[in-house]
This record gives sequence, C-alpha cells and structure tokens, in this order.
Amino acid sequence: MGVRYHENILSTIGNTPLVKLGKVHDGAAPLLLAKLEYFNPGGSVKDRIGPAMVEAAERDGTLRPGGTIVEGTSGNTGVGLALAAALKGYRTVFTMNDKQSREKQLLLKAFGARVVVCPTAVAPDDPRSYYSVAKKIHAETPNSVYPDQYSNQANPQVHYRTTGPEVWRDTDGLVTHYFVASGTGGTISGAGRFLKERNPAVKVIGIDPEGSILREYKETGEYHPEHARSYKVEGFGEDIIPKATWWDTIDAFVTVSDKESFLMARRLAREEGVFGGGSGGSAVAGMLKYVREKRLGPDAVCVVIIPDSGQRYVTKFYSDEWMEEQGYLEPIGGTSGRVGDVLKHKGHDVLTVAPEDKVRRAVEAMAEHGFGQVPVVDAAGRSVGAIFEKEVMLRALENPAVLERSVREVMQPALTTVEEHRPLADAVRMLREHEAVLVQGPSGIAGILTRADLVAWIGRA
Repeated sequence: MGVRYHENILSTIGNTPLVKLGKVHDGAAPLLLAKLEYFNPGGSVKDRIGPAMVEAAERDGTLRPGGTIVEGTSGNTGVGLALAAALKGYRTVFTMNDKQSREKQLLLKAFGARVVVCPTAVAPDDPRSYYSVAKKIHAETPNSVYPDQYSNQANPQVHYRTTGPEVWRDTDGLVTHYFVASGTGGTISGAGRFLKERNPAVKVIGIDPEGSILREYKETGEYHPEHARSYKVEGFGEDIIPKATWWDTIDAFVTVSDKESFLMARRLAREEGVFGGGSGGSAVAGMLKYVREKRLGPDAVCVVIIPDSGQRYVTKFYSDEWMEEQGYLEPIGGTSGRVGDVLKHKGHDVLTVAPEDKVRRAVEAMAEHGFGQVPVVDAAGRSVGAIFEKEVMLRALENPAVLERSVREVMQPALTTVEEHRPLADAVRMLREHEAVLVQGPSGIAGILTRADLVAWIGRA
C-alpha cells in the first residue's frame, strides 16, 4: 500500500471525534454527543479558521510573501494562524486580554509569535483594548494583514464546509440539536447553516456567559455595550456584535455563570475523561439547562462542541487553589472575606481628582490625606487614569513647572479595578503585580486598596 502520511500539519485539521457523554447528563434522556475539537493539531476548533483566513488573504492579495499577520485573539485563533504562518513563512503578532491564561501566552510564543497583553476591563473602542491595539499594530506594520476573525467571512464559511458536514455525517443525519459556546459566531452559525439546510428542524443553540451581550442582542436586536461586564471564562461571549455571525441560523441562547462553567469542565475531566477548557464546560452546562427546560426526550440527538483542551487552563480552574481564590470552591482553611470588608476596615474616604485639575492640587490632596496614589475620574464618573505621588514628585523636582500642568498631561493608566463584593483573593492576586487597585461599588468608586491595607487587614486581630 506504500507509505501513508499527511503532506503537512494543516491536512490533519478536522474530522474530530464524537464521544457520548454517559455520566454528566444528570438523568437527561437525549443522546448527548461531544465533538472534541482539541483533537485538532493546534488543540482547538480555531485550527479550522486560521488557515482559512490566511488563504483568503492570499487569494485577495492582502497577504504577500514575507508579510506579517496581526490578530486580536483569546489564544486559540492565534495558534490556528501560527500553524499556517509557520508553514508559509509569515511573521505573527497577537494581542490578547490579560485575563487569558499564561499557558496561552507561552504557547503562542512557542510558535515564534510576538504577544502583546492588553487590559480586559476596557471598552471595545478604548485605545488600550486588544481590538484597538491589534488594529494600531497592523496600521504601523508594513506588509501586514489583520484577518479580524470577528468579521472575516472565511470564519463561518470554513465551518459550513467542514464542521457542519462532519456533524451530519457522524450522526447519520439524526442530529436534532447543535450547541456551541458562541464568540465570533463562526462555529455556531457556519455549521448551523449547513445543518439547517439539510434539516430545517435542527435547533441551533448558543451558550453565552453572564456578562456577555450576545443573548440580549439576539433576543432584542439591540446593541447595548454598556450592559457588558467582565467574566472569568475565556474564549467566548462578546462585548461587540461579531459580523462573522450568521444570526439567522441561531435559534436561541442559554446563559451560564463562570462557576457553572468551571465546575462542569472539572466534572467532564473527572467523570468522562474529556479534558476540555472552560468554554466546553459552559457549553455542556448550557446544553443540560436547555434539555431540562425543554424536556427533551430520548429521540433527541444533541451535539455539543468542546472547543479546546484543558491543558491551557491547568493553573486556572483545574487548580483547587485558584478555584478557592475565586470563590468557586469552599476554602479549605485560611481566612475568608470580601474586598469590601478590607475597605471598611481601612476607613478612608474616597479621594479623586479630575483630568482638568492642576497637578499641584492633586499632590496637596494626597499629602493632606496620606495617599500615595489617587484615581483620575472624568465628569461621567469613569476612572480614566491615576496619579502616583512618588512619580509626580520626582518629575516636579526635575521641573517645578509640572505642578502647574493639568492632571491629564501627567496621569498614568487607570488602576486595575476589582468589585467590592469579590473574594479578597481577587485583590491579593492583583496586588502581586500592581501597587494599588481601585474598588468599584454599586454606585461608583468605593476606594483604593494597597498592599499595606492588606497587611493591616491580616494583622487586625
């Protein structure tokens, strides 16, 4: 028969297996099948769209030999693009949010990519967001291309050509429900359109994390970016409306919490041997919610996508310590508490300055109240920057005129924010990397916490 081999790594993408979920179903009647996309060579469903977007850019002439691929990614799309770039000789630069796992950053660097980490808690159009930074790098890099998985039609099209037909083939056309944790929307809507063309009765269900706006947009047709809020689970949900989503193919959304997502992912690993990421846990948790709500019977055949591997999250939700810190598992020993508890113990009033204030006023206020830093808040009550006493005084010693300049001219980026109801471990983790964190209350800024405040809290007894 001769030697059998693949021409290159890209030809191994796709044809991932369906595996029955026989234990985590909690008594659900339908046949539940998980499509394990981490069997792809790069470890995720995004291996499908990376080469597809590169080849589309080559066809339309925007990507030329020796070029650079710039993309905003939660990690997995970057790997898919890096696979293609490695074979074709392109350079890669990826931006990603700081909530993404360290494993993902290192994985991209292993492929030779440059990785730029951006803050999570900013608006999509903020110049610091990973969307904006990617666009800026693209604009400043000659012979570069910005595939933009959120609008690139090669994204849903490759799922229409591959994922959908695979699900149809492997279920012998018996699939009745298709579940996906939706982000860019390519996996759900591309494959969903194929399945509905074969059988219009197939239901296509998206899973949305608490804090995302996709479900609201689908149900109301209205886009309210101000309703978006942060969440811990990675790789899906959005604060924008992706143009890569073919919305007419999606029938409904189910919302899941971070805790539900992570606990289900851990159950899948320990009970089914399915070692998936948080989005896979979300998808299965959402599927079970839908199955129970709709009371689906044994004739239903439900296919759920497990987008990536748990290997990328071993220091996060697969870690008992991390889960305890986030409040998703009951702490074993140690002290408990919330960020707001420390703030109350600190007993300081909130001090802020406006961007238009003079630096001299900010310095005098910090000296009067004994603060080493103060947030800069605009007229709408939003934190837009921060002033640090040490930094300003050093600059003033070199040039006293600095004191007469506006705060806007000398302020540094806004402090990292933590909500006052969050577990104290959130603030502890942030203060390992930052001098201070801003505490957000229900009605606005509640105060600032520093490392010294935590030491005082620990030693309060």
